Amino acid sequence: MMTDVPLRLLSWAVHVTAFGLLAIAVVGALREDRPGPAAGGVLLGLLYAAGPAVQARAVAGPAWLGLVTGGWAVLAVLAPPFVWVAFPLLFAYLHVLPLWGAMFGVTVLTSAAVVAAAWHAGELTTPLLVGPGVAAAVVTLLALACKALRAEADRE
Repeated sequence: MMTDVPLRLLSWAVHVTAFGLLAIAVVGALREDRPGPAAGGVLLGLLYAAGPAVQARAVAGPAWLGLVTGGWAVLAVLAPPFVWVAFPLLFAYLHVLPLWGAMFGVTVLTSAAVVAAAWHAGELTTPLLVGPGVAAAVVTLLALACKALRAEADRE
């Protein structure tokens, strides 16, 4: 199918982004001589890598998403670079959960990222508030467009 290749490329781009952000955060933690968050980042990467195998399953997908989110939350509190790993996770929310749950999850995860970033920065700035909100809106629209393309391709 013609839409299959772009959708696969987008999926790979999301995964590469997630692992890239995790790698940056792990290296940053190691440079700061913080082996705990670095090890946690590696574990989070391994857990995230299990996603494609379980995301489509009714119970395993949401359970996996909950574990990844919990791991992210702990790391986001421990070290500032882990905060930004939230944004590839937004795609997972939109892929794993029904639309109402995904919208709720995207809102909560984005809000948590804003709070964590502001806490680490010592203040809430306009870029810390607006940037994640815009990113969440773009991710949501892109994920919904991809779902529509996939549904159309499946009908053909």
